[in-house]
Amino acid sequence: MKESSPDFTTYKLEHQNNELMIGGFTLSNIEKLVGQTPFYAYDKQAITNRVQELKLALPKKIKLHYAIKANPMPNLVHYMASIVDGFDVASKKEMLLALQTSILKKEISFAGPGKSIDELQAAIIAEVTLHIESTTELDRVITLGEELNIKPNIAIRVNPAFEIKSSGVKMAGGSKPFGIDEELLPEILKSIDYSKVNLRGFHIFAGSQSLHADSIIEVHQKTFCLAEKLIEISSVKIDYVNIGGGLGIPYFPAEKSIDIQKVSNNLKILIKKHKKTFNDIELIMELGRYLVGEAGIYVSKIIDKKISRGTTYLVCNGGLHHHLSNSGNFGQIIRKNHPVAIGNKLTAEEHNYEEVDIVGPLCTPLDIMANKILLPNASIGDFIVIYQSGAYGASASPKGFLGHPFPFEILL
Repeated sequence: MKESSPDFTTYKLEHQNNELMIGGFTLSNIEKLVGQTPFYAYDKQAITNRVQELKLALPKKIKLHYAIKANPMPNLVHYMASIVDGFDVASKKEMLLALQTSILKKEISFAGPGKSIDELQAAIIAEVTLHIESTTELDRVITLGEELNIKPNIAIRVNPAFEIKSSGVKMAGGSKPFGIDEELLPEILKSIDYSKVNLRGFHIFAGSQSLHADSIIEVHQKTFCLAEKLIEISSVKIDYVNIGGGLGIPYFPAEKSIDIQKVSNNLKILIKKHKKTFNDIELIMELGRYLVGEAGIYVSKIIDKKISRGTTYLVCNGGLHHHLSNSGNFGQIIRKNHPVAIGNKLTAEEHNYEEVDIVGPLCTPLDIMANKILLPNASIGDFIVIYQSGAYGASASPKGFLGHPFPFEILL
């Protein structure tokens, strides 16, 4: 009999006979299906639910784009193409993947502060929209467009003077490698030769991984005002404004999910307030982690259990080479445990718990999956599950480190 599993995710993942399930399959059967642990498993229905919930909450004027960098697994990207309105890419490889989906090329944008000549040329040929990050990049795009005899589609990525408060990753305000400083844009917009480029819009992205609705609301208010100012000084009609994303997911015990309805209510007010300016301009919200992060798990297996001077260690066949962020080596100043469970002992009684450190198989003290965490009494062969692993997991990890095998990825 299936029932809801009490776990750390917004989506209540099912379990059967005390064992976690993803996409209707138990961990044991997924292991048999893919032929190994470790593996990443992504729940298709959980992703669908998140997108549907978000579309229902947001104003209808907001178009939803998926930032492929959050999880570029090809099967997942093809599935996302059926439920979102567009893609944001950050490399030529991601762009080529996006072009092979059902998403229209005019709904694909290409961002990143260090695009190579090869990437710029490919994007111009593909007729996707390049998000321009500097005046040098703008000059290069114009030159390449002339050489190819193709008029490039561009949008200006703006580095606003404001930043997002209480954000995990700040990408605007002050000096930043991302975008062109807002105070430079009036002169730049006047100097552009619009016979050589199609200016399609503006991209204003202040930061990501915020769990505070009030911080997102404040950024949206400033973003709409800045976008209105830029539209007014533009000498050509634009198609869209990308207001970025910034919506975070909870990873640690004290964190709570963002109040998306509060964010949405404010967007409705802003759209009404700025209706004259944005009446025939598309508004895009670009999200990655928020759409897929909570729908994925990373699963490894305990291959040894040992006690060293009073500390119990669970040694697993997966670690930081597969899941760098969970190890604390992906930007954390102080390492904190991601939500962890023993995937085949989900309902153990409280008196069966023990404090353990969970480590991987690598010859480095950095290979930590969890430390001083209370879990049901574990045995060799049990599954260790890391929740919140649908974003910046496999693709953001040094899989070739020390020559260990790669993890498998599956969308169920």
